[in-house]
Amino acid sequence: MSRIFLAGAAGVIGRRLTPLLLAQGHTVWGATRSAETGEFLRKLGALRVVVDVFDAEALATVVLEAKPEIVIHQLTDLAAVRDPVERSSALARNARIREEGTRNLIAAARKAGARRLIAQSIAWAYAPGPRPYGEDHPLDLNADGDRAVSVRGVESLERQVLAASLMEGLVLRYGRLYGPGSGADAPPSPPSVHVDAAAYAALLAIDHGGSGVFNIADLNDEVSTVKARAELGWRADFWMD
Repeated sequence: MSRIFLAGAAGVIGRRLTPLLLAQGHTVWGATRSAETGEFLRKLGALRVVVDVFDAEALATVVLEAKPEIVIHQLTDLAAVRDPVERSSALARNARIREEGTRNLIAAARKAGARRLIAQSIAWAYAPGPRPYGEDHPLDLNADGDRAVSVRGVESLERQVLAASLMEGLVLRYGRLYGPGSGADAPPSPPSVHVDAAAYAALLAIDHGGSGVFNIADLNDEVSTVKARAELGWRADFWMD
């Protein structure tokens, strides 16, 4: 069993992933910015950590204290993204997490001696082209407006994770989420994925697959999930009771 530092443990995926990790016998440090959600994580059985990912020194301190073998990056800031007035600023904040927050988390993980870094990305940032998109298809870096902000944040996160020295970096490109806590009870437009299946992919990535990118989505015509199913042993129909 592994020592795991889960950043974003109280988020939409994190709160489904935490019980899965604990059930497998892993020791989980669940990191969140809020003392209130930190108490929620403590009740689940995680060792709660309240820290801001933008405070690089404080983050390095708590990660070093945990001495994790695995660091899982599920950090987002999308609570206001459904509000048309707040959408652009929410996407900008989220892109900052993907760039600056990822940089701080990688530095902390490296200092603590982590051997594997697993990070959340998205499966709808591909440039237009023949479908289904495989993981080697380019991202849409020529996009405009809000999409440009998101795609460039994604590109920064993925580049940093895959280049993280001394660690294996795995990027999980999730489809649009549905299920508990996501705000969507039914699958949205593809690519989509249930939050439990998304959490399951992160669980599998602890011990399966090598450094690289994996599409994580329900079967669809937009993106290929052949690699995730073959190398991680992932399946889209994993739902928790």
